[in-house]
Amino acid sequence: MRAIVRDEYGDADVLRLAQIPRPQVGDAEVLVQVRAAGVDRGVWHVMTGTPYLGRLAFGLRRPKNPVLGGDVAGTVIAVGAAVTGFAAGDEVYGWGKGTFAEYTVVPEKRLAHKPANLTFEQAAVVPVSAATALQALHDNGRVQAGQHVLVIGASGGVGSYAVQLAKSAGAEVTAVASGAKLDLVRNLGADHVIDYATQDWADGARHYDLILDIAGNPTLARLRRALTPTGTAVITGGEDGGKFSGGMNRQFRALALSLFVKQRLTFFVGVVRARDLERLTELIEAGKVSPSLGATYPLDRAPEAIRDLTTGKIRGKAAITI
Repeated sequence: MRAIVRDEYGDADVLRLAQIPRPQVGDAEVLVQVRAAGVDRGVWHVMTGTPYLGRLAFGLRRPKNPVLGGDVAGTVIAVGAAVTGFAAGDEVYGWGKGTFAEYTVVPEKRLAHKPANLTFEQAAVVPVSAATALQALHDNGRVQAGQHVLVIGASGGVGSYAVQLAKSAGAEVTAVASGAKLDLVRNLGADHVIDYATQDWADGARHYDLILDIAGNPTLARLRRALTPTGTAVITGGEDGGKFSGGMNRQFRALALSLFVKQRLTFFVGVVRARDLERLTELIEAGKVSPSLGATYPLDRAPEAIRDLTTGKIRGKAAITI
């Protein structure tokens, strides 16, 4: 089968299109013919091997898995002996390891039936980003109807879902994005928008019950200044800690600071779970959440897709089509 592979960590230049064997399905896994795969910041981190702490999971000197990609949408080809929820021919979406390929295997616990009203390309940009937004708001942020929610990084993959999910929960949403992408976040349902280049969301003019900081780098002092006295800030990423630890330094400082203040500062790493995908399917089919598909690329142009992601050319999230 065709796949995008690499033998070392690095930028998009290390990627190449190659012929490799089709993966074998395990007992609790599903073999999926890939129709589309999502491109997000996580793909870039795995490709570059940064922050270096991540290499403890992905391979210290070189990648354990040469095939890139996590988000996937496609058709079931075969199922393992222990799989009960899927059968050959089912249209599915979820998260696997190595989805920039014609076939991939996905654990049953990270897979769900594809929303009937989405194309494969649209479904492929849902799993990681939407599940992270859902967990940030509900599991970690404990969002409530009527709360004021600030989403920093609202035009990206996670942020675009966070705006919609917060609105569907009954919150009043302020979205922070670049000036070129303010119309996008307005169309997603944001009640208020802030251009981070010309406006300061931490100027004290408004305080928020819940702040979602998505791959940003504001100081903890700025986050606290924008919160209500008992508000919550959920950090889901960050790029301010250098190549070794990424945003982990700030995230651990947030946890430590929470022990001494009334405000709650926390962080987490999103995990794609079948139950969250099933909840997202309900919201998508009900018209409450829509994927923000910014661009599509054929498999052989996957390096270009990653370059466009890192330079900010993509509005929303991109998909690789196969």
